[in-house]
Amino acid sequence: MNKTRRSFTMNKTPALTALVAACALAFPALAQSREVSLTAQLKNYGGDGAYLAVYVTDAKGAYAGTLWVAGGKAKYYRHLADWNRLSAGDANRLAGVTGASVGAGRTLKVTADLAAALVDAGYEIRVDAAAEDMRDSPSEIRVPLTSAGAGKPAAGRQYIQSLTYQLR
Repeated sequence: MNKTRRSFTMNKTPALTALVAACALAFPALAQSREVSLTAQLKNYGGDGAYLAVYVTDAKGAYAGTLWVAGGKAKYYRHLADWNRLSAGDANRLAGVTGASVGAGRTLKVTADLAAALVDAGYEIRVDAAAEDMRDSPSEIRVPLTSAGAGKPAAGRQYIQSLTYQLR
């Protein structure tokens, strides 16, 4: 089982980013976060370890930030097509968010701190998946980041048996 924890800062529109940053610096007590713990159980798909990109998008599908990338060889990130395309402009997309690929039938657990304002605000958690010599699966799974969805498993399309997240 792979397990990690990281803080997560969202990319927003420039005006909103400036406002949020100014408020967080001027009023640290107002900058509230929620811990999100994600568990991805992979299917026994019969191949090598899967590369996974776990990321967040806003209500319009625009990239907001990367939570975790499983798989350490950057030359294979192009197979995580949606994440790679959406996050291409984020110079920090891999800062402290990479680990080993996840084997068939194994579990990935990731914990991150998210701005509380993202929950129930139209954001989605997305996972792209790919395994060597097998078909790529962009947007393997997409789940709304909602209080009501917490704790409810969602099925993936090809590599992921289920993805569950908890909010604290």
